Amino acid sequence: MTIIVTGAAGFIGSNIVKALNKRGERQIIAVDNLECAEKFHNLIDCEIDDYIDKHEFIERLRRHDFGKVRAVFHEGACSDTMETDGRYMMHNNFTYARAVLEASIMLGAQFLYASSAAIYGSLTSFVEELGSEGPLNIYGYSKFLFDQVVRRIIPNTKSQIVGLRYFNVYGPREKHKQSMASAAFRNFHEFRSHHSIRLFGEYRDYAAGEQTRDFVFVEDVIKVNLFFFDHPDKSGIFNLGTGYAQSFNEMALTVVNTVHELDGKPALPLSKLVQDRIIEYIKFPGSLYGKYQCFTQANLTKLRTAGYEAPFLNVQKGVGRYVRWLNSQL
Repeated sequence: MTIIVTGAAGFIGSNIVKALNKRGERQIIAVDNLECAEKFHNLIDCEIDDYIDKHEFIERLRRHDFGKVRAVFHEGACSDTMETDGRYMMHNNFTYARAVLEASIMLGAQFLYASSAAIYGSLTSFVEELGSEGPLNIYGYSKFLFDQVVRRIIPNTKSQIVGLRYFNVYGPREKHKQSMASAAFRNFHEFRSHHSIRLFGEYRDYAAGEQTRDFVFVEDVIKVNLFFFDHPDKSGIFNLGTGYAQSFNEMALTVVNTVHELDGKPALPLSKLVQDRIIEYIKFPGSLYGKYQCFTQANLTKLRTAGYEAPFLNVQKGVGRYVRWLNSQL
């Protein structure tokens, strides 16, 4: 049976395609918008049955052009949290996603999609319920609104619907994201190019570099996607992070010391890196005041209750592995 991956040439979508290939899946329809042509690199080592432009996809899905569809992994979206064109954001992340969802239900296919921790905004309980949700930007709102539609539909359909609220994902195949690439990716290339890394200075109650996020390695993200793919009886909206908040200082420290290890140099403590201006702090941007999440940490209670038991890699292990991979690509 056919498996469809939207956003297939993107970061998480291409990792899903590759993971499905490793399982022996070849009948995969890749859906994307290649106006950013460089994304094709993410699919070079993947095997797909067909590629469909996103603008043609919905109508063809409704026409049953793809035969029996087992599952749709809907990863396609505008993920630029700085995007200010609300009409564009809502069309991509809400209207289009709703059309894919409705067509998937009509076909009786499993529907697994990318939600986002941006839905929580500045609230800090990170529980998958309305009282904990308050997006700070149009990106977060577009994801929030779609999740509300899903909540209404789940009790009235036999099809599996799973929304995964991604926290800060990093890992291979994100190069095309440019300014929206992960801190790990940007820190590595900045350090290799300039021998230093710049982080935000103090903001509100957070000291310089001490803003914290739940950083999750893309390999773990794919494992959770495949867990629900393998358990079509489980539906709902679930957080997908490590369950631990770590600082941008910890991220930068891991990047620098992993590169030092690769270069045969000793590891250094954060204080020494700051003293030597290898890690520098810049004034917190005024454009982000009131729009920035200083703290995120996934509450994994619901995910664990659903039966997902595997541990998640922390920054030291996951970013260390990623930096070694990035260095091998130079």
